[in-house]
Amino acid sequence: MKKLFIKIIKLLGFEIIDQNKFLSPTLDKELNKDLSIINEKSIILPLGEVKITRKVNSILIIVRMNTEIEIWDQSKKRLFEQPKIEYSFRSIKSLINSINFCRKKYPNFKIKTLIIDDHSKKENLDLIKKLINNNDIEIIPLDHKKFETKIKKQKTKETFSNLASLFQSFEIGKDKGDDLIFFVEDDYLHFEPMLDEMIASYERIASQIGRDIFMCPTDYPYLYMNNEKTNILIGNKRHWRTINKSLCTFLTTKNLLNKYWDNFYQTCIDRHDPFEKYLNKIYENEICISPIKSLSLHLTNINSSYGLSPLIDHKKLWEENKN
Repeated sequence: MKKLFIKIIKLLGFEIIDQNKFLSPTLDKELNKDLSIINEKSIILPLGEVKITRKVNSILIIVRMNTEIEIWDQSKKRLFEQPKIEYSFRSIKSLINSINFCRKKYPNFKIKTLIIDDHSKKENLDLIKKLINNNDIEIIPLDHKKFETKIKKQKTKETFSNLASLFQSFEIGKDKGDDLIFFVEDDYLHFEPMLDEMIASYERIASQIGRDIFMCPTDYPYLYMNNEKTNILIGNKRHWRTINKSLCTFLTTKNLLNKYWDNFYQTCIDRHDPFEKYLNKIYENEICISPIKSLSLHLTNINSSYGLSPLIDHKKLWEENKN
């Protein structure tokens, strides 16, 4: 009778919770396991179930890589004070680990990764090619000439190059993206569950509020400096907070990219202050969120307000992704 009852409950679309044994007989899982099913339902105890109405089918990841410049627009050194190639290598390695983790969990979910390379010297590019071998990642060279008439004259070649790579990444997202698009810079280290958490949290939160959103993978220190009001949301396995500004590593959708194309375009044609001025204007009308705690670490100078996420073992993640 018990087995028959469980089958009937499952057919009706409900779940049973056995708090005595701390498990769900209908899901055949302990309650401390992941109870959610991608594109179907998100279950968080004790909040219950969210029906997934904003289903996700694919993600295009676009990485901007420059293996030469230490910190763009600054003379400061990064945490650990290593050559830039070391950060690019570890960043991409950690991203590959996160992608593979996500693929094992969601084998039918489409993940495509592109790297826009800003004229790396051969030895650096060979190192990255060896790293991405057999990982279905394509390297695309940055085309400076394409943007010479689109970007206003800049004070330095480095500034122009940074704007050009951002411009090319946005154009590729607009042209090749289908659903989720994740723009990534090559000085972030990613925890293995990063991509899984972003995808699962995206569909849960977007389904709850009934609209597409922006997401950042990083819990920046600046978020704790001005005592600004925020809203706290429940994601897949952590809390998320609303924010009103971001850097250039963020996830969005093809629909929002098209809707705010003029903002993306304006971001790239000149060096603004702040750099992300026109991106931040989007967040006056759309929701952008970041995780608590961080899913990715921005490896910039230790004193930067856009750098090291609080309450994280930075050294451990750095060592885990060495060559």
